[in-house]
Amino acid sequence: MTTAAERSRPAETPSNEVVLEGVSKAFGTTTVLQNMDLTLTAGEFVTVLGPSGCGKTTALRILAGFENPTTGRVLVGGRDLTGIAPNRRGIGMVFQAYSLFPNMTVQENVEYGLRVRKVAKEKRRRTAQDMLEMCGLEQFGSRFPHQLSGGQQQRVALARALATQPEVLLLDEPLSALDATVRVQIRDEIRRLQQQLGITTMFVTHDQEEALAIADRVAVLNSGVIEQIDAPHEVYQRPASEFVARFVGTVTELGAPSGFAGGELAARQPGENLDTLFVRPEDLMLVPAEDGDCTVASQVYTGERTIIRAAAPEGDLELVSSVSASEAAGLVPGTRVRPQVISEPALRLPAGAAA
Repeated sequence: MTTAAERSRPAETPSNEVVLEGVSKAFGTTTVLQNMDLTLTAGEFVTVLGPSGCGKTTALRILAGFENPTTGRVLVGGRDLTGIAPNRRGIGMVFQAYSLFPNMTVQENVEYGLRVRKVAKEKRRRTAQDMLEMCGLEQFGSRFPHQLSGGQQQRVALARALATQPEVLLLDEPLSALDATVRVQIRDEIRRLQQQLGITTMFVTHDQEEALAIADRVAVLNSGVIEQIDAPHEVYQRPASEFVARFVGTVTELGAPSGFAGGELAARQPGENLDTLFVRPEDLMLVPAEDGDCTVASQVYTGERTIIRAAAPEGDLELVSSVSASEAAGLVPGTRVRPQVISEPALRLPAGAAA
């Protein structure tokens, strides 16, 4: 029996490698992208992660054709698409705000791109039904967008983007308007469909957990520059810069002698020529000690682990540790503690290198 995915997939999938080559973008005197080089291999899922204003949505809009680069070019499957209109690029896009047509049914919304391309009525009807089936919406075709939940509307937007069989799928913060539970469900659905169809995908987000959970690789963008692009676990465990270490996940920053290889140390080390260690919560223990120079301030129970935060009296130093429930029992608020580094820090910078 032929599945919906098989009926919807082109007989021969074209090369859909994506390349942003030396792409810069300026709006007046403000440069938002600086000589960006980014390659997505065919079928790869890449998230572009960064804070507001870092240029991630601009990069996506340049790839989609809604903005032209100031310098550089865009290639898909080896074809230079720089300056080509969005509707001629073979790219599907899903927006944060769904952008569904309120006066059209779900079926009509999904068919819309096919109708614009003058696809025969029966073929576009069948394709739309296949897409709705893939997205778990086959029973909602006759409804209007306002009759659906936010999660269902985003599934319709995804089905519409996939209906035209695009070479590339772009998603611009598509989950930010959804509540936490639905966000995880739609995130997993997007990943399932992307893998099922083998479509090259760029996903823009400011949510670290989202970026790490869904991607083959994560590109961390800061002020228009890619600071690191790597597998999610590498970005978290081996950040390439202090910006990445601070932005992705949680770190405790500790001063340590250059020869320090792990173990207990005072939270405040004497001397000036100290390396800076960026330590993840799971790699930091808090050891009760009467002479400890930090005090446990709070415990946050998260189910599998408990997050312990301790602070120095001056308030300018915080230690964050992730421990088991049994370990947390001895770290009640008010307990004086000393940090113990139990694994290689995520990042070590030599004296004077940290900002």
